[in-house]
Amino acid sequence: MDHPSSTTALTTAGGLAALCLLTACAGYTPTPLPDTAALDAAVTATGAAQPTGTPAPPESDTGTVQTKWGPLSELDRDLVRKVRLASLWEMPMAQDAVQRADAARVRQISEEIAAQHHTLDRQVRDVAGKLRITLPVKPTDQQQAWMTDISGRSGPAYDATYVKWLRLAHGQIFGLIGTVRGTTQNTLIRRFSEQANAAVLNHQRLLESTGLTTPESFPTPPS
Repeated sequence: MDHPSSTTALTTAGGLAALCLLTACAGYTPTPLPDTAALDAAVTATGAAQPTGTPAPPESDTGTVQTKWGPLSELDRDLVRKVRLASLWEMPMAQDAVQRADAARVRQISEEIAAQHHTLDRQVRDVAGKLRITLPVKPTDQQQAWMTDISGRSGPAYDATYVKWLRLAHGQIFGLIGTVRGTTQNTLIRRFSEQANAAVLNHQRLLESTGLTTPESFPTPPS
């Protein structure tokens, strides 16, 4: 899904700086994929592989299916969809915070978060196209409630609410990324999970750098 001109503006100078920061934060090079260049050259924008003229099979939403990158599990698909959902609400809220946040630091980190989500969303759509995963097109009810809560505030209360909900959301998906990275047998998902891990970890650090994170900003620890 393409985004309006405000997203494009954020991915110029600010986007390049954010990507450099993302790379530095990751501290490693994502797992390389096997050499499938000849096959990938035939993959269209929608992910329909046509190396032999045979269209890719339709996606299955249940169980594990075989792909040229290895088995694709339900958990693998869940990660791809949840990263997409994260971008659907966090990117527009970060763009909004660039304009509305009270503190200069919150405006600064929001520009980086928005730019990095633009890149992450492009990666998620590429992976979903290749693996025939249907992506959500709007945030969940909970995410929309967070957006409403943030948008309805102003001044320092806007900043605190924005940081609280984004930090909580990043903490929730962080565990899923680790689980998928440790269990997936699909090389494309393994590499994507590393890209998502680098982005989410960096966003947590940026949000925490505002000094606005409180106990409410963190997921409830397991008992």
